[in-house]
Amino acid sequence: MSARPIVAIVGRPNVGKSTLFNALAGERISIVKDTPGVTRDRIYADCTWLDRAFTMIDTGGIEPDTEDIIYSQMREQAQIAVDTADVIIFMCDVKDGLNADDEKVADMLRRSSKPVVLCVNKVDNIDKFRNDIYEFYNLGMGDPFPISAQGKQGLGDLLDEVIKYFPERGAEEEEDDRPKIAVVGKPNVGKSSIINRLLGENRLIVSNIAGTTRDAIDTVIRYDKREYVFIDTAGLRRKSKIKEELERFSIIRAVTAVERCDVALIVIDATEGVTEQDAKIAGIAHERGKGILIVVNKWDAVDKTEKSTREYEKQIRATLSFMPYADIVFVSAETGQRLPKIYERVDAIIQNRTLRVPTGVLNEILTEAMAMKAPPTDKGKRLRIFYMTQVSVGPPTFVLFVNYKKLMHFSYLRYIENRLRDAFGFAGTSLKFVVRERSEKE
Repeated sequence: MSARPIVAIVGRPNVGKSTLFNALAGERISIVKDTPGVTRDRIYADCTWLDRAFTMIDTGGIEPDTEDIIYSQMREQAQIAVDTADVIIFMCDVKDGLNADDEKVADMLRRSSKPVVLCVNKVDNIDKFRNDIYEFYNLGMGDPFPISAQGKQGLGDLLDEVIKYFPERGAEEEEDDRPKIAVVGKPNVGKSSIINRLLGENRLIVSNIAGTTRDAIDTVIRYDKREYVFIDTAGLRRKSKIKEELERFSIIRAVTAVERCDVALIVIDATEGVTEQDAKIAGIAHERGKGILIVVNKWDAVDKTEKSTREYEKQIRATLSFMPYADIVFVSAETGQRLPKIYERVDAIIQNRTLRVPTGVLNEILTEAMAMKAPPTDKGKRLRIFYMTQVSVGPPTFVLFVNYKKLMHFSYLRYIENRLRDAFGFAGTSLKFVVRERSEKE
């Protein structure tokens, strides 16, 4: 499965970037009750236009009040977009006219050699603003697309243009069946040290291939006759003074890396414990249905007691309660302790992500599960599950055919998931369930 293209919206403060982001994302951003803080900060959203799915990132962020910081902020945001996006929407404001700051942003984007689609916002009446729109040709960024993000006008033409730049479907990473592993986590938890240490252990010739569509550097490591592609999200090129800005940046980087991986290694700093920011980053991988391995790094720096591993694991499970299926490994990049375990776990997770269960076996488990715990009833109606079948892998996805979809409570679905896990393990991968309604006759 090739990664979804990433589209970023860039522009100076107050041109309406977030309004456009919300208009395009529409109601698609649901707050996932189960995943702490993942979608609430609305930094990214899954969108579809015609039949192309893409991930949109809002480079917004904090708008500082002093003049001189504004420019460096804009530069940083444009830089994030340039680093991570496949296509950039560059937004200006027709009411302000062409502004010196717009020229500066245009300059940066031009140097990036990424495709840029220029749009001019707040055009609620084309006839009235026609001459003002022409002015933006001076940016040398091609045709400006007039839109009104607020009134949702002109968005179709804009998106038609954006998807022209998407990579050909499936053309991109089809032949490469090496496991792709994204190493994600907060800044300074030791992501790069882990990769460097894994490299050093194996003394092999590394080819640093530039990420196919991103600027992330992919490192190929050969271990035990198998090649693994590690996607590193480190490489922050700047030190941000503002904590939120840094967090936002690491989330955007995590989204882009996770998009391309089979398995995400969520790296946690043992000396700090698991934090809300860790939960946000883990939540991205969980939402995307990726394989997940929680790697607790700097384990050598923690004072051990008899209980420490167990206690620590309990704390992680509590904070990351939405992914009880994830495996945990305690390592030290500093000493190399238990690092080879990572390969072992990754291989197992990939196997679990691609496991297919025959329909006959699934239905035996289902029948047994229903016998042990009857399906829910409501107002005299009882849920009947006719049968279940697996429709795809990566993650394993199951369709259940039932008489009344409304009766399928979340808790009963979770119960069936647990029975499946009891039977097949599925460690390290989420499972997806689709509930379809059909009548008895069918």
